[in-house]
Amino acid sequence: MRGVSLTVEPGKILCVLGRNGAGKTSTIEAIEGYRKIAKGSVRVLGMDPARQHRELVKKIGVMLQVGGIYPRMNPRQALELYSGFYDDPVPVDQLIKLAELGSAQKTPYRFLSGGEKQRLALALALIGRPSVLFLDEPTAGVDAAGKQQIRAAVADMARNGVAVLLTTHELNEAERLADNIAVIDEGRIVAEGTPSELRERFGKQTVVFRTAAAIDVASFSQRLGFQLTDLGDNRYRLAEEAPANVVGTITALLAAEGVDLIEMNAGRGSLEEVFLEITSGDA
Repeated sequence: MRGVSLTVEPGKILCVLGRNGAGKTSTIEAIEGYRKIAKGSVRVLGMDPARQHRELVKKIGVMLQVGGIYPRMNPRQALELYSGFYDDPVPVDQLIKLAELGSAQKTPYRFLSGGEKQRLALALALIGRPSVLFLDEPTAGVDAAGKQQIRAAVADMARNGVAVLLTTHELNEAERLADNIAVIDEGRIVAEGTPSELRERFGKQTVVFRTAAAIDVASFSQRLGFQLTDLGDNRYRLAEEAPANVVGTITALLAAEGVDLIEMNAGRGSLEEVFLEITSGDA
């Protein structure tokens, strides 16, 4: 690992993004104290996670990509077992309710759905009332309702002053949750900032508009000087980065044709587009 420097403040959510093999999980494991680092230093709550691991684990919550739960153990048994490791654990019944595991609390782990396994993993990470929370792909394999629930729980932890560091492949999740984003590529940080800062720095200016009636895309593109993409339902998008004055030009051309403009949105690209731009090697 080279060129990685991360800081997460209490009450903030830092999302680490990167392609498969970029070094996200290795970075998280080093911060948690489960992987030896070649050089540099790591401090979590002022402690070295490798040399002060026994003391630190009582103050952090960790949600790994794989569960690590005995296949025949049910969620209630797992939570009761883990609660014994902490001086002031969150009550098991409270966690079962939080993770909506009531109907599955006595189901052996091997028979749980993917979403139930993820919600149990989150509950186990929260049981010790952590000051720092590490989440590695927290919504992987979870349905839409389960994702919404996990995201709400994570946001609530941050509002209560917990420092959260998470990795995800879901860009909309990062955009919804993260206060700051760090993009890792080939073992180094290649971009860092808030979602809006990254869009402003790397995103391309896009324009999407909708008209009351269909237009001839080829003819309109030729007169506009920029290629339009037909999105259907009388919605169109510039297929390339647009200059600042293009909005006025589009409005004038539509007025000249007698076509009413219903709506127009101009702004930087999505976080997904920004991520692809950053990790393309050209940014």
